Amino acid sequence: MSKLEDILQNEVAAEIGAIAAEAEARAKAILDSALQKAQALKANKERQLEAEHQAQLRRAESAAELLVNQARIAARGRVVDQVRVEAQRALQDLTGRPEFGQTLQKLAEEALAAVGEAEALVLHPNHADLLAEWAKSKGLELRTDPAIRDGVRLVAKGGRSFVQNALSERLERAWDALSAKAARAIWG
Repeated sequence: MSKLEDILQNEVAAEIGAIAAEAEARAKAILDSALQKAQALKANKERQLEAEHQAQLRRAESAAELLVNQARIAARGRVVDQVRVEAQRALQDLTGRPEFGQTLQKLAEEALAAVGEAEALVLHPNHADLLAEWAKSKGLELRTDPAIRDGVRLVAKGGRSFVQNALSERLERAWDALSAKAARAIWG
């Protein structure tokens, strides 16, 4: 019996070896497939992460560019505001110069042309002597008002209407066009 046992043992061993080899081959195939899937998933995830990174980078760059542009706009606004302050200061400085009387007279003549028939000329008390003769020559009553800093007001006959012509008001009316010109001159 020993021969039969040996044969059976050999057949069983061969069968076990074949089953083990087949199991090993299947395990290797499963492992290879899993490895390929894992590498594909890893590559896909890396692409997704890179795409997300690039998108975040673009968003960050866009946000930074927006902040820089906002800062530029704010800085330009401050510069234009400073130009406005300086222009207003220059107009106020002009009121103390000797030639301001001629400027006031031109403003008064423009206002007189706009009002038609006038009864009074109103200006700052500090400037009354600059246009006293002019008002007298036009037959106008001379009045003062400290609120009129850098111009004149002509009151129409009957006192119901008036025309005010002042340098600061003219600057305000023309500011949009002037500020655009100032911005072009400063930044091109």
